[in-house]
Amino acid sequence: MQIDLSGKTAIVTGSTEGIGYAAAEGLVRAGASVVINGRGQGKVDVAVARVGAAVAGATVRGVAADLSTAEGCGILTRAVPSADILVNNLGVFGPQPFFDIPDGEWERFFQTNIMSGVRLSRAYMTGMMERGWGRVVFLSSESALNIPADMIHYGVTKTALLGLSRGLAKLAAGSGVTVNAVLPGPTMSEGVERMLSDEAEKSGKTLEQTGEEFVKRERPSSIIQRVARPEEVANMIVYVCSPQASASTGAALRVDGGVVDSIVP
Repeated sequence: MQIDLSGKTAIVTGSTEGIGYAAAEGLVRAGASVVINGRGQGKVDVAVARVGAAVAGATVRGVAADLSTAEGCGILTRAVPSADILVNNLGVFGPQPFFDIPDGEWERFFQTNIMSGVRLSRAYMTGMMERGWGRVVFLSSESALNIPADMIHYGVTKTALLGLSRGLAKLAAGSGVTVNAVLPGPTMSEGVERMLSDEAEKSGKTLEQTGEEFVKRERPSSIIQRVARPEEVANMIVYVCSPQASASTGAALRVDGGVVDSIVP
C-alpha cells in the first residue's frame, strides 16, 4: 500500500518525542507537510531538525505552545489557521493512588488530555468539512477500556476521548471527514523509559527486559508479551489519516498488543 499525503497539512500535538514524534515522522514520509508541537521552543526545534535529518526533502515546522490551555491553543491556531489532518496526541500520564489525587491534578489531566483535543477539533474541523476532506485522530489508550487502578484519572480521560471521537465522527457524517481513536498499549516512549529506568538500573537489566517484565506483570493478557515501539503505533495513525482509510470513522482502533481481552473494541 502506497500512502500519499502530498499537499496535505498535518498537525501532531505533543510531538517532540514518543508516539507523537513517530507519527509526525511517518506523516512526513507519506508526503504531508507536518507541524510539530511541544511546550518548549528548544525541544520543538530539536524535533524539527531530527525529522529533517531523517527524511530527505521533509516539509516540517514547529509551533511551541502549551495546548493544555486555551491561550496555547490560540497560539497554534493563529500560527496554523488551516489543517487537513489533526492528530490529537498530547497527553500526560503517571501512576498515583486515587485517594491522593487532588482536584488540581484531575483538572490538569482533563485540560491536557481532553480539552486540548476539544479546542483544536472545534478550530479545524469546520474547515475540513467545508473542503470535503479531513482526518482527525485522538490518541486514547487500552487504559480507556481496562482502567488501571493506579491511574484512574488517566483512564477516565482516555475513556472520554472514545466518546468524543465517536460523537465528532457522527457530527461529520457524510462530509468526507473521518474521526477515529487509536488505542495504544504499553509503548516504549521516552516517558515510559523514564518510568522504567529506576527499575532497570536497580535490577541491572536493559530497558527492553524491564519493559517485558512490566508487561507480563501489569498487563498479563498481552499477546505480544512486550512493550510496543512508537513507530508501531504510528503506522496505524498514518494509515487512518490516509485516503485509503476513507471508510473507517467513529472507530476505536487498538494497537495494544492484545492487552484488551476481547475480539471487539
